[in-house]
Amino acid sequence: MEYIYAALILHNAGKDVSEEAVTSVLGAAGIAVDDSRVKALIAALDGVDIEEAIAKSAVAAVAAAPAAAAAPAEAAPAEEEEEEEEEDAAGGMAGLGALFG
Repeated sequence: MEYIYAALILHNAGKDVSEEAVTSVLGAAGIAVDDSRVKALIAALDGVDIEEAIAKSAVAAVAAAPAAAAAPAEAAPAEEEEEEEEEDAAGGMAGLGALFG
C-alpha cells in the first residue's frame, strides 16, 4: 500500500508520478524500496486518470457504507442469543467455571 500512497502523494502535490519520484518518497519515509514493485506500479498507472479513479472509488465507498453499517446491526441479535446460551450453560459466568474446575 505504501507504494500506492507514494504515488497518490506525488499526484496530489502536482508532481510527475515516475519511478524516481516514487522511490524518493518511499526512501524519505524510511521504507526499503523494491525496484520491481515500483516499476510494476508505474506500469499499472500508465494511461490511468488518477483523478477519475479516485472519484470512482469515492462513489463506491459512499455507496457501500450504508450496506456495511446495516450488516453489524442485523448480526447483533444472534450474537446476544449466543452469549445468553453460554451464560446459562456455565451458571451465568461463561468461561469462569472452567478456571475453578
